[in-house]
Amino acid sequence: MSDRYPGYDVMAKRRSMSWNDQTRAVIDARLAIDPAAHRFFTETEWQTLRALCDRIVPQTIARPHPVPLAAMIDEKARANLSEGYRYAELPPLQQAWRLGLAALDGEAQARHGRRFHALDGLEQDAVLTAVQQGNVRNPTWRELPPKSFFKKRILHDIVSAYYSHPTSWNEIGFGGPTGPRGYVRMSFDRRDPWEASEARPGREAQARRENARVG
Repeated sequence: MSDRYPGYDVMAKRRSMSWNDQTRAVIDARLAIDPAAHRFFTETEWQTLRALCDRIVPQTIARPHPVPLAAMIDEKARANLSEGYRYAELPPLQQAWRLGLAALDGEAQARHGRRFHALDGLEQDAVLTAVQQGNVRNPTWRELPPKSFFKKRILHDIVSAYYSHPTSWNEIGFGGPTGPRGYVRMSFDRRDPWEASEARPGREAQARRENARVG
């Protein structure tokens, strides 16, 4: 992770007027998620889900608080937190994830003789490419369109989870939810004083000083 916003920590806003009680409660709940806990998926499904999350959004650089992607997907499925709509070709959220993880394991078995989590990174990527392109062998996919599952569940749910977490907000300089303070300077390349300052060549120290005051 490059230090694009040096000295910036979105959690410094926690007690400022940028966030209200509802915002604090939502973010605290996300930070409290146990990365090793799963209450919806079985142990077999959990192994596959964790390996899948690691390939879609690799978190290979050491960081104090990695985004607990698999646990966030598990919680979403447990609570059945749908988007309020459903693509006609896909089953409901919980069923889609159960079928999809089983199909992913079946595809790995058909191609490599091992479950998805037991494959190396290149083999996993090859399986995921086949699913993305709809070039699949496992019969479980008859119940679940592979291309739609890849795009509308795997990518949607995992990437959305990643960018809903304060760890990723620090990486992209995002200030979190806009209420109740909101934003004023909406023009291109302008920022409010409570937004993160991006480090550009030659002004890294200045950005660090400015980000230390963000709140």
